[in-house]
Amino acid sequence: MLRLVLPGVNLPRAGSTRMARNAQRPRVVAIETSGRLGSVALGVEGTPVDVVVFSTEANHAVELLPTIERLTAHRGWPADSIDQFYVSAGPGSFTGLRIGITVARTLAMAVGAKVAAVPTVDVLACNALAVLDPPEHLAVVLDAKRKQVYTAVFRLDGGRYRKVVDACVMAPADLLARTARPLALLGEGVVYHRSALTGPEVSVLDEELNRPRAEVVLQLGWELACSGQFTDPTRLVPIYLRRPEAEDLWNARHGQA
Repeated sequence: MLRLVLPGVNLPRAGSTRMARNAQRPRVVAIETSGRLGSVALGVEGTPVDVVVFSTEANHAVELLPTIERLTAHRGWPADSIDQFYVSAGPGSFTGLRIGITVARTLAMAVGAKVAAVPTVDVLACNALAVLDPPEHLAVVLDAKRKQVYTAVFRLDGGRYRKVVDACVMAPADLLARTARPLALLGEGVVYHRSALTGPEVSVLDEELNRPRAEVVLQLGWELACSGQFTDPTRLVPIYLRRPEAEDLWNARHGQA
């Protein structure tokens, strides 16, 4: 069971701490739980001041809240002094996304903070900028099961990746057929679909670039915040693109479309 508690989470007395900090730079918690190895970043505006990667894979329910508690306590940040939460919103692991979204939504509502939902494909695309010669055309690939992938396609423009195909679900062969060359691939889904993602002028970037990182969620979330693109915490939901496989199986067995 998730223990939705932060140091001082029960202390927002008429927003006293936040009112005293209105003229200062916002304090931010960034959450990444869409992949197998989660992470949390604390930041002031878009600049990270602490980053922690979880110690185990696919264990977000156990590690997320204690990590946030430990980092905020270390920084001396009472919960009601946190101004904004940024969360990697998907697509990605159904379980991981639900955990990250639930924690961001609950804590933001508890302390009156704002929330920015950051597309996970955008977070991953930024990893390709670490390549010595970043590829011009890039596809982020995540496993969607059923011989399909979650993907989005980007083009390098002005030192950053601009999305040319928004996040969607398709077969690997369709992805290769619809993208420009030369094409570079990254993401955890490449490992599962490697044999179907080969072709002329198609390359796979180093596996170290496959992990979405909380510090990038912080950076992109700050850009959204600066343009006023916040999400109402009560309406914050993961970017799934389709229903979980278990839900489809249940509906099939019970005769629902």
